[in-house]
Amino acid sequence: MQTVASLLEAHRSGLRSVSDTVRGVYARLAVHDDPAMFITLRDEADVLAEAATLEAAGNTALPLYGVPVAVKDNIDVAGLPTTAACPAFAYVPARDATVVARLRAAGALIIGKTNLDQFATGLVGVRSPYGIPRNSVNPELVPGGSSSGSAVAVGAGIVPVSLGTDTAGSGRVPAMLNNIVGLKPSLGLVPNTGLVPACKTLDCISIFALTVDDAMAVLNVISGFDAEDAYSRDLPVGPLTAPPPAPVLGILPEAQREFFGDAESAAAYEEALARFASLGAVLKEIDFSAFAETARLLYEGPWVAERWIAAEHLLTTDPDAVHPVTRAITEPGGKASAADAFRAMYKLKELRARVAPILAGIDALLLPTAPSAYTVEEVLADPIRLNSRNGTYTNFVNLMDLCGIAVPTKITAAGVPYGITLLAPAGKDAEMAALGRAYVAAGNLPLGCGHAPAPALPPLAPASEPGRLDVCVFGAHLSGMPLNGDLKAMGARFVRAAKTVPSYRMKLLPGAVPRPGVVRVTAEGAAVEGEVWSLPFEGVGRLLATIPAPLGLGQVELDDGSRVTGFLAEAAALDGARDITRFGSFRAFAAAAE
Repeated sequence: MQTVASLLEAHRSGLRSVSDTVRGVYARLAVHDDPAMFITLRDEADVLAEAATLEAAGNTALPLYGVPVAVKDNIDVAGLPTTAACPAFAYVPARDATVVARLRAAGALIIGKTNLDQFATGLVGVRSPYGIPRNSVNPELVPGGSSSGSAVAVGAGIVPVSLGTDTAGSGRVPAMLNNIVGLKPSLGLVPNTGLVPACKTLDCISIFALTVDDAMAVLNVISGFDAEDAYSRDLPVGPLTAPPPAPVLGILPEAQREFFGDAESAAAYEEALARFASLGAVLKEIDFSAFAETARLLYEGPWVAERWIAAEHLLTTDPDAVHPVTRAITEPGGKASAADAFRAMYKLKELRARVAPILAGIDALLLPTAPSAYTVEEVLADPIRLNSRNGTYTNFVNLMDLCGIAVPTKITAAGVPYGITLLAPAGKDAEMAALGRAYVAAGNLPLGCGHAPAPALPPLAPASEPGRLDVCVFGAHLSGMPLNGDLKAMGARFVRAAKTVPSYRMKLLPGAVPRPGVVRVTAEGAAVEGEVWSLPFEGVGRLLATIPAPLGLGQVELDDGSRVTGFLAEAAALDGARDITRFGSFRAFAAAAE
């Protein structure tokens, strides 16, 4: 399996030409032989001509230099039909969608337009007149929808990345079913200019990739404000850094876990919890009921009216041109009243208020991506009920304005893939990617439908940002400790775990609340563990205002040779204080004191 990272390395080093990469794509397509994967496939000669132009320009530093990409066929590519999997709806756009234009500018090559559940309505991938794309891991299973072709193109190794969309889970369920990564950005982070809407207020262009790093590389290219998109938001992506050592993850209590009798799926979720616990995560049971109630709003409430609007012309003039299942789902949307819409908005506001304290108390939600994996035969026999089940843990996400990433967990002996999804409020895309990256790295799954183990991930370099300051903390502001939530409320983002050079002592400061005081010494020093967090300048000021004497900010020397601003204590104020240096960290001291 070729990743974005491996292709860039090969292209830039001269080990492989971009033209050879293009030839490889079409050779794999011929061998794979799935006519339902693409609705429109570009001629190989045309893509080779673009590759030759790219090679002649010689700008190998482009972030996606020579990377082949597939695009879901509800996203415009100039000169290629946009069908939304409905031939009667098709049109040929004169210009690229904003995301496609950004991909091209970054050096990517568009291979073609992929199949989907018609009008992006479905989570199964079987609602298309262009056929059912073959699941890349297990041909008996549905490929997942609505972004079916985009997911199987990556899972089968045809292309390393593709674009999908995700309104109700269409960028996450197909990722699980094809053993790949599905990144669902914050609403508005990626512009929707040139996207056929499904639910315009909730639509989001998503990314399928073989690795989290690849997905983030594409997100960095296609994200950013676009004045042509009224729903675009100026949100930062943030750097992909290491996750905090003790993230607090909200998990389903046993009474609220729904797998519809799929014991393998239930076991996969338990394995995911155990893996995260082994990585140091704090698992915290949450009440999922408000999220579940929100999920039901999407198709049982007036948001179906948005789907009706997208297909209104055909539904009112030529309803037989619409897939029968898609028609059955969308037609009721034309009957929703303004009163229905307002009632639903009131309800959503109430539900958001109910979940706000839950989200404030955790770093991420950790959920199954879908409750089960169904076969094509099962879904064709029961198309609406089983599709609805697939949205159990996905339908609420955009209504709640969350971002997330779906990553693989396991493939059973019977060849059934399962996965988990990490979710958090908008703007935390990089934090969710960091958690997903660490989780995948601790597993042993191959990429997509391949058999070779996933490549080792490169280390993440610390990144500095303008308008922010890295601060080293040693006490109760550490991950998972009592004041860590206060730190995050000030806009802090975890950068990395840290250890000082062996020139410090740590003592217990007097007071009702245990606090450490770290001081530099000239003799008999030791290394002390802490964490580096990035804060906006305004947040640094707020943090300082909460820190009582004798603590203050100073320069801390770390064992990697770097210096960083950190909390130190006045040496004179520590006379007679209990020395706790032998514990190595305040976290270890607190654990021993329990």
